[in-house]
Amino acid sequence: MRTRPTVLAAGLLTLALVVASAPAAVAADSWRVPSKAWLTLTGHGYGHGHGMSQYGAEGAARQGLTHRRILGFYYPGTQWGTAAGPVSVVIGSDTTDDLGVVSRRGLRLRDTGGGAAVELPANGATRWRVVVTATGRNRVQFRTDRWRRWADLRGEGELSAGGRPITLVTPTGLRSYRGRLRATAVARGSRGRDTVNTLSLEAYVRGVVPLEIPASWSTEAVRAQAVAARTYATYERAHRAGGRLCDSTSCQVYGGHGAEHPAANAAVEATAGQVLTHRGAPAFTQFASSSGGWTSAGSVPYLAAVEDPYDDWAGNPVHDWSLRLADTAVERAWPAIGDLTGVAVTRRDGNGEWGGRIRSLTLTGSRGKVVVSGDTFRSVLGLRSTWLTFRVAAR
Repeated sequence: MRTRPTVLAAGLLTLALVVASAPAAVAADSWRVPSKAWLTLTGHGYGHGHGMSQYGAEGAARQGLTHRRILGFYYPGTQWGTAAGPVSVVIGSDTTDDLGVVSRRGLRLRDTGGGAAVELPANGATRWRVVVTATGRNRVQFRTDRWRRWADLRGEGELSAGGRPITLVTPTGLRSYRGRLRATAVARGSRGRDTVNTLSLEAYVRGVVPLEIPASWSTEAVRAQAVAARTYATYERAHRAGGRLCDSTSCQVYGGHGAEHPAANAAVEATAGQVLTHRGAPAFTQFASSSGGWTSAGSVPYLAAVEDPYDDWAGNPVHDWSLRLADTAVERAWPAIGDLTGVAVTRRDGNGEWGGRIRSLTLTGSRGKVVVSGDTFRSVLGLRSTWLTFRVAAR
């Protein structure tokens, strides 16, 4: 912290510096935009920047850091613990209201309305499915030359195969999952159905790691991802409504058995059960592709803003990036401003080049202005991060 000047001369000097530097500071973070212009955005990093940089984890592993040291750097103040138990995931790709699977030996059905699971017969069926009837009941059908009724259920239908993978039929193709698959009502009394995959925490992490980080990367980086993913899942199942996770980037990407990779599975096995905790509870281990050289402060103390020396290595293509947009892209996104005439960054997080990530900016146009958060600006325009600056040229 700087001490405040207490003598007149120092006060006058400070005033002079403020007056002299203010125009330069404003000019550096505000731009006039001609009627037809190109906006060149130059930035650092990819993602929100909270927690572990995945490219940074690889850079750290290449410098000899173990997965424990990598995670200690990106989640300072956390402790080590263990976790287990089941995880339930809503399968976003299965957008239909039926639950359809490819027939296989050992396929079992459980009626959640009561009774033990029963093995489905080897009757020449190529597929089985649970559908909702016009009266709202769940009906099991099998397909030979056509769909045929097998049984009506008192509750919902859940399919499993004794721990072996099941192939789910989705509108976009076949997908393989471990554990159990259930057709679950979207809401009480609704005929809409979600497909929910319930499986062990370790089996779940196997389906996450290779979709979140290249399995061919350094062993310690992949192990760090395995622990971060396991911890994130443990945190989310305790904080999400119904304890159900999603399978997209809104949670973490999960592809089931079909996404597994031997190297990633080895990392999961080597770190089995390991999670990070804070005050005895699972930590909120957010992670992103690249920090750009500084992580961003998050919603909890261990998601701190720290300078990241590991993110900048030759294999990271998004540590630095550039994108050129026509001014019309901004005008289409915020049509109320009219013809874009100016961009002014009004607040940054204070970390790194240009003053760090944008917290808010003002877009001015011929019909008015709008104040936009950095996160909204990034999301609407599909930018890699909020750590960026502008260059404007006529087109």
